[in-house]
Amino acid sequence: MSSEVITTHSTQKPSKHGLRLTGLVVGVVLVAVVVIGLITRATQASSLKTWTNEQAVPTVSVIVPEPGKTGPVLDLPGRLEAFTRAPIYAQVSGYLKEWKTDIGAPVKAGQLLGEISTPEIDQQLLQARADLASAKANADLAGITAKRWQAMLGSDSVAQQDVDQRSGDYAAKVALMKAAQANVDRLVATKAFARIVAPFDGVVTARDTDVGALINSGGGTGPELFVVSDVHKLRVYVQVPQSYGPSIHPGSDAVLVVPEYPGREFHAQVVASANAVNATSGTTLVQLLVDNTDNKLIPGSFAHVHFNLPVDAAALRVPASSLIFDNAGLRVATVGTGDKVAFKNVSILYDYGKTVEIGSGLTAGDRVIDSPPDGIKDGDAVKIASQDTAAKPHEKA
Repeated sequence: MSSEVITTHSTQKPSKHGLRLTGLVVGVVLVAVVVIGLITRATQASSLKTWTNEQAVPTVSVIVPEPGKTGPVLDLPGRLEAFTRAPIYAQVSGYLKEWKTDIGAPVKAGQLLGEISTPEIDQQLLQARADLASAKANADLAGITAKRWQAMLGSDSVAQQDVDQRSGDYAAKVALMKAAQANVDRLVATKAFARIVAPFDGVVTARDTDVGALINSGGGTGPELFVVSDVHKLRVYVQVPQSYGPSIHPGSDAVLVVPEYPGREFHAQVVASANAVNATSGTTLVQLLVDNTDNKLIPGSFAHVHFNLPVDAAALRVPASSLIFDNAGLRVATVGTGDKVAFKNVSILYDYGKTVEIGSGLTAGDRVIDSPPDGIKDGDAVKIASQDTAAKPHEKA
């Protein structure tokens, strides 16, 4: 027996009111989504614009210019000279008989350096002494004769005229004797110059003659035989530029550095200034003295001379990275009122490498931008990097 399954399907349709309600809910949801999306986009756009505007304002670091603690160092070339240098020339002619000292030998005042053989002067001296003896004999005879005639005048045996003649002859003979004596003294003094002696304590720094050399008395025009130098102190001559002349005066200290002693310093002191500017070089000559009791320094050598110049209280130091050099000249950017950029033209007084000393254009209260961004213009707004917007002094060189 078979069974039949009978299935019944519902054929009921939704009402129009339900469809409307569903559509209304869906529309409200869609409108809410659109509104929320628009609000979100507007908020994001406003935030983006605010962030963009903030990023458009550059952030800068500022420093406060301050006076330097130490003055600049002026480095100039100088030359060393002996404290006293005496080139010795011959004052008599002859042949060099011998020399006693060579270069580098220390000598005392009056010490024999060499001796000249002077046969011609020796003969002249012999002749002069013979002439003196003859003149003395003639004067003695004339004196005796004059006395005798003076004695006879008292007995009226001779005339006064004859006595006066004999007295005059005696006076003439005495004058000839004195002239002969002066000639002898002159030749003796000249003969003494055959001994070449040191004029003062020092060192023989040159010997330009040898045994047997012909010596001509030059009076300063002939060749130098010896040179004696006093080197216990040395003079240092430096040509100082005109602009630094007023800062270097007698009593100022300086430091010398010479190539033969790297790393060693010698202290010197300014003792004189020419107080005149050389029109060709634009410099003034300054003389210093340096102690050389240990004989380390050599006359005629080259030296670097370092002068510590005084601090200029009116000058201000800033980092070299704060300088701007363009078509407008040398300037620095400062932060002015309202954190706006203000450019100032400046002039450099001294360049220390990492820092420079400004001679004009800045005041102690200026806030100078360090490493200003490219393209920054006068009047641009900036933000200061420090938290409290307070400028910090820069580190001095």
